Amino acid sequence: MKTIPVAIVVLSSFILSSCGPQKTKEISTLPPQPSSIPLLSVTSTPSKPMTNTSESVVALNTKNGQIVLKLYADVAPNTVANFLKKTNSGFYNGLTFHRVISGFMAQGGDPLGTGTGGGTQTSEINSRPFVRGTIGLARGGDIKFSNDSQFFICFTTEGCQHLTNDYVNFGEVVSGLEVLDKIQQGDKIVSLTSTTK
Repeated sequence: MKTIPVAIVVLSSFILSSCGPQKTKEISTLPPQPSSIPLLSVTSTPSKPMTNTSESVVALNTKNGQIVLKLYADVAPNTVANFLKKTNSGFYNGLTFHRVISGFMAQGGDPLGTGTGGGTQTSEINSRPFVRGTIGLARGGDIKFSNDSQFFICFTTEGCQHLTNDYVNFGEVVSGLEVLDKIQQGDKIVSLTSTTK
């Protein structure tokens, strides 16, 4: 009997779990749980580079209260500038948290509400660790590009720490973690407002 190297078996299982049908979640622009890689179905071109070096604070208002977010323009300036541009235009107002997984994260910002909407932008991967309250960008299988509107907020450090160095970390919750914990799938983003224009 011929022996198959363990690495090949593991890699095959990984690819199958990534590309096979998924009954309970969408298959595009999603941060992965430890055993899966998301697929990107969006074909938009990357956004033009933008800069923003000031400290920015954004208030995310939900039916349960307010979550205050501090954005990391020092490590993800183009991501923050794009997020602020969309925030200030009212883009996020009324959109939903279309994917919420207990112990992992709440994801929103998809204009289609399905997990397949939004465009792409160049990923600003950095070494800031993903912990409870971290804000990240969804992306597909190509680490070089991230979604330009879908973001997620981590519920726990344990559930998100594997995303460090693989996903764009562009901010953190500075108040309202108790409100974050109440988010359920389908809840609306009542509004996002910024102190930076």
